[in-house]
Amino acid sequence: MLNLDISKPDELAKVAHALSSEVRISILQLLNTRNMNIIEIAESIQIPVSTAASHIRILEKAGLILTELQPGIRGVMKVCSRSFHDVHINLNPGTFLQSGRMTYEIDMPVGQFVDCEVYPTCGMANALQMIIPEDSPSSFFHPNRATAQLIWFRKGYVQYKFPLGVSNKSGIESLQFSLELCSEAPSYDNDWPSDITVWVNDLEIGTWTCPGDFGDRRGQLNPAWWSEHNTQYGMLKTWKIDKSKSSIDDVPISTVNVADLKLSQGDFITFKIGVKSNAVHKGGINLFGKQFGDFDQDIKMKVSYIE
Repeated sequence: MLNLDISKPDELAKVAHALSSEVRISILQLLNTRNMNIIEIAESIQIPVSTAASHIRILEKAGLILTELQPGIRGVMKVCSRSFHDVHINLNPGTFLQSGRMTYEIDMPVGQFVDCEVYPTCGMANALQMIIPEDSPSSFFHPNRATAQLIWFRKGYVQYKFPLGVSNKSGIESLQFSLELCSEAPSYDNDWPSDITVWVNDLEIGTWTCPGDFGDRRGQLNPAWWSEHNTQYGMLKTWKIDKSKSSIDDVPISTVNVADLKLSQGDFITFKIGVKSNAVHKGGINLFGKQFGDFDQDIKMKVSYIE
């Protein structure tokens, strides 16, 4: 479910705009049954491919669909899938209440990690400039990391601590983390797979293989000073842990469940993301903040619980 709050008007306006077109509604209806590429979508609703691509960018920017580059007959193709089955709009600021269930959300800037072990190629940038020397792992603990809007490394991990501001920790039903990311190649390479793993409270949740380091077009939010020869944008991915399993974008990946995380025993949650030393594809990571890439968000944690 996508939860929208009137206290975040920009996010609400993006979704409202995305849903204001009959064509975009038709695209969402098509994706109810299966994932489709842009050409299939254009043929199904009888519009030009360029028009379909424009509508898909609006839906993607609003977070209503996910896109992923996959090998095609000629090069790569963009495959689209639905992000959510439901959209809930709360017109009263604060925490969401629905059928006795509450939602606690918090955003974590990508530079606010509390621990790391990274290897070149690596670096950090904010909206104004590079903030540490490139390929200098020791600089990752520089105080300026707090301003980072893009961080990258070839191998290793970064770890964050999220405060668990939930009144009834024993009633937690699900926990999810969403973020924009891609692989890390020299310059960029759309065909550069990387096995990216997430751990929560030191438990391995699951691995997603990113298809590449994307630079075929400019990221929608990138600052003007950022070179077009560098990484440009990522994909928005969601790791979720519920009462029975863990999943990535609602596709089951492991049997780790909420009870395994022992959330009631602490006041914070650790979130670690990285590339393992024994990964098949050691293709690195780019992590995007609000001012880089395509999605106006940091690392977002959402906890669903019963009050």
